[in-house]
Amino acid sequence: MPQPLHIPSNRKGFWSLPRKFFKSFASIYGQVAALIALLALFLFIAFLFIFRTFNKQYMEGALQQNGDNVVMLVEGALYEHMLKNNRMGLKSTLDIIHEMPGIEDVNMYDAQNNLAHSSSHLGDNHYHNPNCKDCHDNLNEMFPVKEKSFRIINVDNECLMCEQENDHRMMMIKSPILNEPSCYTAACHAHQETEELLGSLIIRLPLNELDASVQKTLILTGLTTLLLVTFLMFYIRWQIKRPLTDIIEASEAVAIGDLKVRLESPPALLNDLRMVSSAFNKMLDKLQTASDELENWSQQLEYKVQKKSEEISEMQNELIHIERIASLGKLSSSVAHEINNPLSGVLTYAKLVHKQLLKMELDGEEKDSILKYLDVIENETKRCGDIVKGLLDFSRSDKVDFKPYHLHRLLKETYTLIDHQMKIENILFQTDFSATDDLILCNGNQVKQAGIAILMNASEAISENGIILIKTQNTDDGNILVDITDNGGGIDKSDIPHIFEPFYSTKEKASGIGLGLAIVHGIVQNHNGKISVKSELGKGTTVSIQLPLAKSIESNKKT
Repeated sequence: MPQPLHIPSNRKGFWSLPRKFFKSFASIYGQVAALIALLALFLFIAFLFIFRTFNKQYMEGALQQNGDNVVMLVEGALYEHMLKNNRMGLKSTLDIIHEMPGIEDVNMYDAQNNLAHSSSHLGDNHYHNPNCKDCHDNLNEMFPVKEKSFRIINVDNECLMCEQENDHRMMMIKSPILNEPSCYTAACHAHQETEELLGSLIIRLPLNELDASVQKTLILTGLTTLLLVTFLMFYIRWQIKRPLTDIIEASEAVAIGDLKVRLESPPALLNDLRMVSSAFNKMLDKLQTASDELENWSQQLEYKVQKKSEEISEMQNELIHIERIASLGKLSSSVAHEINNPLSGVLTYAKLVHKQLLKMELDGEEKDSILKYLDVIENETKRCGDIVKGLLDFSRSDKVDFKPYHLHRLLKETYTLIDHQMKIENILFQTDFSATDDLILCNGNQVKQAGIAILMNASEAISENGIILIKTQNTDDGNILVDITDNGGGIDKSDIPHIFEPFYSTKEKASGIGLGLAIVHGIVQNHNGKISVKSELGKGTTVSIQLPLAKSIESNKKT
């Protein structure tokens, strides 16, 4: 089925601008800007209303005063001519008054509102029809008859007197000419005393300068308001919107994990925003510190977990090693028992034959040769017996006869046993018993056996000018550490993990069978101790044994 053709619509784009416009008012800057605009509009309207009200009152009073002055001036200028009925002088004076600035024209009417004289003439640029009766049937309805009156003629007025003045207003002043005693007593007039009104003067004053001044004032007021609003907009944009935008951007940066961002506090920043920026920076400093501490803790925890994992792995390897040694111990025990009986028979019969040969009378050389062979058999049988005994000692866990011994005394007895052999091999033997507490619970013979095995290994590793050092120290209140160090050839790093395994030997000569350190390891384990080896090829070896003190064992039993 064909898909309908999709025509993209710009309706969404059309409504996006108004939506953004109204959305901008939801921000603080939009609210403040809208408030300032509304306040400026309200103030402008209020100013127009107040200005219009007070200006109208003030201008009406000022215009009336000005009109009174103009009327008094005109009446004073025309008085003599009207009193003497001098029409030419009257007309000439009206023309002069017409040319005066601030006076549009002067028109004189009789008592029946008929035009008598006018300063406006046909053909003038600003000529108008001064005869009011052409438009108005009853002029007395527009103005009071015997009182001076004022009237503002607007631009859109239909009066023929103002049909050519469409750009400004006019103020029309009507002043009645009353019959005064000087008029009806003069010889040139035929007015009766009973006549009250002789005529009227209508003077028009242009208000173009006043209207221009008012318009200029309104324009200046509008421009001032616009400039004030513009200044306030830029001010709040610089002092409010910009810092708020910086805070928002910094908050968004923190939200995505950037804790290094900081807010600046320029000298012109408002105090409230300065306090907010300072509090924000302090919060970020604390967050940064907390983050660094957490990262530090994480690294430390990772390191500790790795360390514990390594320790657990070492313990697991040690447990496997102990299990292997235990298995080999059981095997060695059974093998030793099976071999021990035949060896005892061989040794017994070898001695018996040796005695019998001594009693027999044989050729000397032949007898000596046979005795020599019997000595070899006896010695080798004894050596096999020693090996079997080592296997039995290795497989046996004897904790029953543990007694308190001073370790220093046991060590002295140990190296005394092999001191003669050390001197023969030209090996210097040294001791450094620094430990203040050396009382331990142990099997004395096993400790000596372990010591002899280590010393024999050390002496065999030394070629010439050898030195063996036995050093003791208290590592803490509950343990004593024994270090046996030699300056022999050392052990390769790849061999160190296997030196405690039974039948494993690194000696080039065939004199060793690899049970020495394995037996030592078993003895140390039976005494709840620890044994470790540090060695480097060409620089010697150090065997370290840590044993618990007697007081530590007793305190553990109590707890």
